[in-house]
Amino acid sequence: MTFYARLVEETAHARMGLLGTPIIQGCLRGEVSLPSYVAFLREAYHHVRHTVPLLHACKAALPSANQWLSGPLDEYIEEEQGHDLWILDDIRACGSDADAVRAGPPGHATEVMVAYAYDTITRRNPLGFFGMVHVLEGTSVSLALMAADQIQKPLGLPDAAFSYLRSHGTLDQEHTAHFELLMDQVESPTDQDDIVHAAKAFYRLYGDVFRGLPLPVPVPASSSTPTQAIVA
Repeated sequence: MTFYARLVEETAHARMGLLGTPIIQGCLRGEVSLPSYVAFLREAYHHVRHTVPLLHACKAALPSANQWLSGPLDEYIEEEQGHDLWILDDIRACGSDADAVRAGPPGHATEVMVAYAYDTITRRNPLGFFGMVHVLEGTSVSLALMAADQIQKPLGLPDAAFSYLRSHGTLDQEHTAHFELLMDQVESPTDQDDIVHAAKAFYRLYGDVFRGLPLPVPVPASSSTPTQAIVA
């Protein structure tokens, strides 16, 4: 089994926990509201704005044995520049105050997730950051494009309100294939274990971000049908 296949297999239960959060399940059923979507964008801004600094921190902390990752990290840095600005543009297109979001604080769950990412890099193993990459990019591929349609239609929002979800979902289809090749070059059992450990943690932490968003309507806890459509 390749390491990427192991990563997917060993984090499958944690992934289902994220996908089963009430707001994601409700969104896939078309149960959406403008305040919920704007709240999602607010939290997305406050973690995406750290992506490039985290990538730089990861690169700077690489031990000599993992310097081969410097080039791929440089590519990620170049590709991720300005994605936080897309989110602010989407917030404006929703008729909300992007400047207030930029100046305001993140929610507690987002703050904890970002802090854990920095802590993983500086205290545990910089390669653990790839656990966060796996969670955020893998979730984007599964959800972003589908969720954009489910949100836009009932709310009647313009295309300009979905640059982050649609562009991010399309880009991450490419990133996921590249990420798989990259992970299959990680040979150290310790590095592999640390990436799996971090991915499990980030699935839970990112799930907490979604659990902290306002629900548009009550969502029955027993419903699991939408999750099954995006497990593959």
